[in-house]
Amino acid sequence: MGWLRRVQAVVRVRTLIVQLLSLVIAILLGGLLIAKRSGADAPPPKGKGASAAASSSAAAAASGSAAASSSAAPDNGKPPEDQMEDAVLVGDAGGVPIHEQGEFRSPFANPKWGKVADVRVGIVINDITNYDIHTGSYVADFYLSLTSEKDMPSMDLMFPNGKPDEKQVIADKPTFKLYRFTGTFTTPPDLRKYPFDRQQLTIQVEENTEGIDQIRLVPDQEHTHLEAGFEVIGWDVVHIEAVSIVHNYPDRFDHDDLYYGRYEFRLGIERYGTSAVFTVYVPAIIIVLISLMGMWVPFENVDVRANAGAPMLAAAVLFHFALISALPAVSYLTRADKLMIGVYFSLFLNMLSTWWFFVVKPGSIETVFRIARTLVPVATVILMVIACVV
Repeated sequence: MGWLRRVQAVVRVRTLIVQLLSLVIAILLGGLLIAKRSGADAPPPKGKGASAAASSSAAAAASGSAAASSSAAPDNGKPPEDQMEDAVLVGDAGGVPIHEQGEFRSPFANPKWGKVADVRVGIVINDITNYDIHTGSYVADFYLSLTSEKDMPSMDLMFPNGKPDEKQVIADKPTFKLYRFTGTFTTPPDLRKYPFDRQQLTIQVEENTEGIDQIRLVPDQEHTHLEAGFEVIGWDVVHIEAVSIVHNYPDRFDHDDLYYGRYEFRLGIERYGTSAVFTVYVPAIIIVLISLMGMWVPFENVDVRANAGAPMLAAAVLFHFALISALPAVSYLTRADKLMIGVYFSLFLNMLSTWWFFVVKPGSIETVFRIARTLVPVATVILMVIACVV
């Protein structure tokens, strides 16, 4: 039995060297992962006062590219300067002129306007290109129509989540306006379900000068479409939706109680499932399977057994680092992160079963071999199932 102890000692040293090198590489790569994660910003708090007033959806069709900017209309109501002149200064107004009539006290309200103009907003997306998951930005090209049975007031349309590069005025009548915009928009990505994530690309349109006492933006469902043949490269279109929102700014001054209308177009897209499986799940499972092959290598070839498990830890961390590098830094775990945590635990069980050989008596090595060969694969399957479904 002396020769067996000498073999154990030699193999223990070699195995220790291999596993320590693998652990060092894994720790270095893990440090890079932590450094990348530490740069993630926490989700921004939801702004004070953006309440949905009306919403509606339309089924997906096809085609688009970028835009956003402002538009103007003839003065059929009082311009903001005249509205300010109609406001009066009273003792308890804190120095801010107010309107004593009407629903709103704000100096920018127009109590003399009369019936609110319901402006139907339609949008046809021609193309959406250059979608960048890191920044959530994309270029959109679309037609925007504004239709009202009553003459529209002077308007200054703005795009809160975008920057217009081009604007073409096709029609500009008191009750009908049609524009074509091209610009860059941004929507923060939600990667919690990555690689089976679904993103929502939005185009927000807000009336910036006239409040809801004069104009109300209403989604025009019959004229909300995607161009024929529309697609977002690498993504599948799942739905489109048009929503009307009432935007309430935080108080900028005393009696700042006027709300402003906002229209929001939403395009839902999701990754192709086949691509997600073969780029994330298949490599992770292969790493685990290679490490499990060592479970059937007997103690006499324990160095081969160690090489089947320990180096896979460095490979797993490197693969995980490559996945994270393809995404922006986020403050939460994605489904891919949870999968890789399952891989790490599986590899740890594999390494633990190898070290188990060196802490038992020589007569118990065969028993340890049989137990590990059964227990580790079963525990690995359970861990990987949990990691895949959580």
